[in-house]
Amino acid sequence: MKNDIVDLKSFYASTLGRLADRSIAMALASVWAEMPEERLIGLGFTLPWLDRFAADAERSLAFMPAGQGATRWPLKGPSSAALVFEEELPLVDASIDRVLLVHALEHAENPREMLMELWRVLAPGGRLVIVVPNRRGMWARFEHTPFGTGRPFSRGQITALLRETNFTPGAWTDALHFPPSETGWIMKLHALLERTGRRFWPIFAGVIVVEAQKRLYQGLPVAARASRRVFVPVLAPQGATTRNAGNLSPGASTRANGSREA
Repeated sequence: MKNDIVDLKSFYASTLGRLADRSIAMALASVWAEMPEERLIGLGFTLPWLDRFAADAERSLAFMPAGQGATRWPLKGPSSAALVFEEELPLVDASIDRVLLVHALEHAENPREMLMELWRVLAPGGRLVIVVPNRRGMWARFEHTPFGTGRPFSRGQITALLRETNFTPGAWTDALHFPPSETGWIMKLHALLERTGRRFWPIFAGVIVVEAQKRLYQGLPVAARASRRVFVPVLAPQGATTRNAGNLSPGASTRANGSREA
């Protein structure tokens, strides 16, 4: 199950979503090293935090996976948002200083391929900041929040994946120590529960946050992809797609989400 852009925006507009946004922002601030005039991209659904951390960036882009959908960002001025295929980003090599990854790694069809693509676009010494649901956390067990969908990770699994894709893990932290409850009195106590959880039960945090650095001194094997997916933008509902299905070439198949695999 993947998060849809409409569901993500709705969650972060709710009271519980705003509390989650605040908790993750505090965790990100603790690992966010200053990089003046950096080139920053957010991949996944990163808008709540790009609004905070992109102010000092030379340029910033919001990349949203095709399976999730996209929305305009920022609301004022020229749009800096784009719908992308996360394994083939529309960027040249070594063009980005930092990547923020939220609501992306747990939904990736091939997490290794996605991280290798991020390694390609990051400049030497570039930073990758990942926010991912914690396998041991309570938030990964309830599907009424976006952190209860996709594949959660443990610290060991993230470390192994980062090293396999030529990243060196650095600073670690966590967030969402309060329960994902919409009960009024629990949300009122979220600050106390967050502080207490950070001190006494960090292993059960809702999300793990890690900053990793691009490593240059090890070669990576080149492997050919078995297939390449081409995403064709469509409108939903897709009545026009059904009517035009007969006009497709024999070697192509159209899927319900608007993607065509050649």
